[in-house]
Amino acid sequence: MGPTADMLPFLGNLKELREMLRDTAVYPRSTVEGKEISFFLGRKGEEKLLGVRARSEEALAPFQGKTVRVKEGMLKLCPLTHKNALALREALPQLRPKPVGLRTSAGLGDRLGLATPGHVRAVRGTGLFPVFAQQSIREMSRTGRTPEQVLDDATWGAMQEGWREGFGADADHLKTPEDIDACVRAGFVMYTVDPSEHVDDRAGYDDPETLAAKYETLPWEDLEAAPQDLRRIYCGRSFRAGPFTFALTEEALLRAAVKYGRAIAHTVEMYRHLADRMEEFELEVSIDETSSPTEPEEHLFVALELKRLGVRWTSLAPRFTGRFEKGVDYIGDLNAFREQFRMHAAVAEEFGPYKLSIHSGSDKFSIYPIAAEEAEGLVHLKTAGTSYLEALRAVSELAPDIFRDILALALERYPQDRASYHVSADLSCIPDPKSTDDDLLRGLLDDFHGRQVLHVTYGSVLERFGGQLMEVLREGEEIYYGMLERHLKKHLTPFTG
Repeated sequence: MGPTADMLPFLGNLKELREMLRDTAVYPRSTVEGKEISFFLGRKGEEKLLGVRARSEEALAPFQGKTVRVKEGMLKLCPLTHKNALALREALPQLRPKPVGLRTSAGLGDRLGLATPGHVRAVRGTGLFPVFAQQSIREMSRTGRTPEQVLDDATWGAMQEGWREGFGADADHLKTPEDIDACVRAGFVMYTVDPSEHVDDRAGYDDPETLAAKYETLPWEDLEAAPQDLRRIYCGRSFRAGPFTFALTEEALLRAAVKYGRAIAHTVEMYRHLADRMEEFELEVSIDETSSPTEPEEHLFVALELKRLGVRWTSLAPRFTGRFEKGVDYIGDLNAFREQFRMHAAVAEEFGPYKLSIHSGSDKFSIYPIAAEEAEGLVHLKTAGTSYLEALRAVSELAPDIFRDILALALERYPQDRASYHVSADLSCIPDPKSTDDDLLRGLLDDFHGRQVLHVTYGSVLERFGGQLMEVLREGEEIYYGMLERHLKKHLTPFTG
């Protein structure tokens, strides 16, 4: 619901107030009325503002803005700054991020800071717990945003749409203790540790001699064990998980330990660093950004080792079989995916319980029903790029010339920008933007190759066209919100049953 001009019943009818609020409208869902203090979010032109009405100046003191007297108190009109976001979260507990727990949940990443109202509309009524503030360090670096900005933008968006049911804040794909520190300062409550740089993908192919040598040189001090200890713990034992029984031979143990041992040690280091700085937080372990799938036996080994080392986590992202490329549907054998996912779900239930997290989850429509059924609610879906693509869809309708320029830059930058992503788009399948009509160009947002090229070049696009893109989306925000709601409901609906 867009802003409406009817503010006076809420504020009174004073001349000075009328002048201050000329051409200002209120977002109806944003109003929060209390006995001592009330709030609303408004819009004046392209700028949004926070209104705070209270009976005393003392109640308004935490907020920065201009104050006028109104009936039954005072009103302060405040810019949407970090300080005011902090004050608002302090005043309204429902706007503070909180842990997700084992509820079925969805991460709805917003690379532009404008998408949360659309995300709220998509998730409202589904029963899923949303993570509105979700951003990786890589994304923040490419968009030029800070952890504080990511959390503040989610706060304002939730306020605008009247979301009162709580939301999470996920500091995604953290690789260093410094990454953790930046997000702790900002107020995040969920931390996704990404130890992928410490995974040895060659372990599955090493000859026995090489494998044995690598095993002996693992960081045993960090793993608080010796080589013979893991042999004693795992070799010759059976582990039951639901209907499945897993047994690790010595070779299977060595391959799992060499592949994931250093990643486990890094995860433990990151977890303990975080635990020294926060009392209440959630951890997700992400081992999905590797070239080889995580076998269920390897998942079992990782989970048992993390437990042995005192790590507590809420969700874990294996590297599932098949291809999880950015912005497009799952590529692979769905029967094979179901069979393996069922085993991963059994491990997560038996040795947790914890949730399976699906990364690169945008537009993986063919696997959503499988994941929802097999995980029985113990699942977390992560999306981000799809909301950016819906922003480009809105721009393609509202300002086709700007979209044409964006596509031209994306084609230029794709060979470089794709380096850190799993994608396979072929540039030869995309027409020349200069000689293609608007409708055909818009159709590229539903095309495999077009979606991937546009998906991974967001950093380059925002650097050159960010100002124009944001202006178009702010002016046409209701169109953008509507597109987000329609598209993301298709992601969320399979998980609501």
